[in-house]
Amino acid sequence: MREPCVPAAVLAGFVARYNAVKGPESGPIDMGLLCLWMEVKMVISFSECLTGDSIIEHSQSVDGGLCFNLIGPSGYNCLEHTAQTKDGFLLGLQRVSSGILNLGAQTAPPVLLLHGLFMGGDAWFMDSPNESLGFVLADRGFDVWVGNVRGTKWSHGHESLSDGDKEFWDWSWEEMALYDLETMLSYINSKTSSKVFVVGHSQGTIMSLAAFTQPDIVSMVEAAALLSPISYLDHITSKLVLNLVHMYLDEALGLLGMHQLNLKSDILTNMIESACDGHLDCSDMLASITGENCCFNSSRVDVYLEYEPHPSSVKNLKHLFQMIRKGTFARYDYGSIKNLLQYGKLKPPTFDLSKIPESLPIWMAYGGNDALGDVIDVEHTLKELKSKPNVLFLEDYGHIDFLLSTRAYEDLYDNMINFFKSCGNLNVQ
Repeated sequence: MREPCVPAAVLAGFVARYNAVKGPESGPIDMGLLCLWMEVKMVISFSECLTGDSIIEHSQSVDGGLCFNLIGPSGYNCLEHTAQTKDGFLLGLQRVSSGILNLGAQTAPPVLLLHGLFMGGDAWFMDSPNESLGFVLADRGFDVWVGNVRGTKWSHGHESLSDGDKEFWDWSWEEMALYDLETMLSYINSKTSSKVFVVGHSQGTIMSLAAFTQPDIVSMVEAAALLSPISYLDHITSKLVLNLVHMYLDEALGLLGMHQLNLKSDILTNMIESACDGHLDCSDMLASITGENCCFNSSRVDVYLEYEPHPSSVKNLKHLFQMIRKGTFARYDYGSIKNLLQYGKLKPPTFDLSKIPESLPIWMAYGGNDALGDVIDVEHTLKELKSKPNVLFLEDYGHIDFLLSTRAYEDLYDNMINFFKSCGNLNVQ
């Protein structure tokens, strides 16, 4: 057995917390895992002390921004925007149109794209223009707005906090839903004087469904398309994620004093590159998380890794793990005492999906091989909605196929655009 690599007091605190949350039936602690995470934290902290720089570079000025790096070079008009949330976060938005349209005289309906966990707005532009939804929508005449939630590279920090402050990372998808999405919709509405079509993938659908229960937010939405829709997570089949949940990884990270969850720090990047450099098929690694993806182009993994993954917060991971353990779609659970102070009740309030207006047109696409958006959980969501969404089920699709499938245009996008066109008289192709 590996010798303990952490101070005795820290180890004792970790053991006590581990036993408290897992109970007497818990097995022995994996000392190798504990040491690994301590070493990761120490290397990251040491590198920060040496450079004086934070791990994330928020400002567009650092490398030109998403428009300059990815969208513009493909021949599309792209303008950078920044919107500030009520709690001070500065969110990056990109406005995109095809090269033949003038953004200043845009008359097409606005559509907002909401990315998933550990992703940013670049996720919608990773493949060729005829395969990437952001480009496809622009070519079809939509006024495309690309959302980037707090903490991601293409957003721009906070009005007063540094990303080195633990308070900067004190949020989960709940704040993204109630603050980030509300801010994005308000900003787009102010620029276009129009309701907004919303497209979300994975975490973007969690945000959307929670936000749509709020009358002031949903009033700004014309219709929604949800790819791999998630509100319940208690039936996920992802082997890797379930192992991490069982190990209480979220609790361990908190005990180690980590607030930022940055999978692109130098040490973790080197670990991923080493694992993928002839020793491990990274498409199989992805499948262990997302389920088997029928149409994912594994030859482009290196391209995807140039932009992904983006950081998130440890609190966000913990909130998602709470959903898996408890089978609820609710606000963040602080524990009974703090819940009383925060919410006035012992348990956190749920997001009531029946409060989403029946009049809101919703289109959903989900897959039979999706290990994160399981069919049982999607059906649970559908039962709680008052409306009857348009549903597209693709038996062979995994979680990432809904974003990066080489067949996405014929399998998904044309169907989605026809749905949007059915919601009103749109000036699109």
